[in-house]
Amino acid sequence: MRPTKPGVLVGLVIVVALLTWIVVKQFYSELPVLPWTAIPTVLLLAVGEFYSAWMTKARIARKPGTKPVEPLAVARLAALAKASAYAGAVFAGIFAGFAIFDVQLFTHEVPRGEFFIAAGSFLAFVILIAAALYLEHACKIPKTPDDLKARGTD
Repeated sequence: MRPTKPGVLVGLVIVVALLTWIVVKQFYSELPVLPWTAIPTVLLLAVGEFYSAWMTKARIARKPGTKPVEPLAVARLAALAKASAYAGAVFAGIFAGFAIFDVQLFTHEVPRGEFFIAAGSFLAFVILIAAALYLEHACKIPKTPDDLKARGTD
């Protein structure tokens, strides 16, 4: 599995944001109001991934007080990180598209409220992407004992 490239994620966010903006522009009056519940949910997922990354990095480096990590668990965490990064990019693009559309109608009450929900959700997904990239980085296995020692001092 190759590392996720941040440039691909940025491109995905931009393309999905533009497509969402086009769709929202056509069907805005028929869409339900955005839920604010995505923000705390995604932030909790991001905290979980940051913590998993921190613990995995310590276990791979065999810091005192940690158990050795199972290789299959590391592979599963790396797959979770990759999936979270791409899903986060898609959803960040969706909420960015909503925010771009809503900012045009900022003088009206409902679109103004939706703008803050969309912008907050976008930021939450960006934090999730950062957590996923950190988890993916933490899952890298050192190639040499010197690399292992260098990872242990981080």
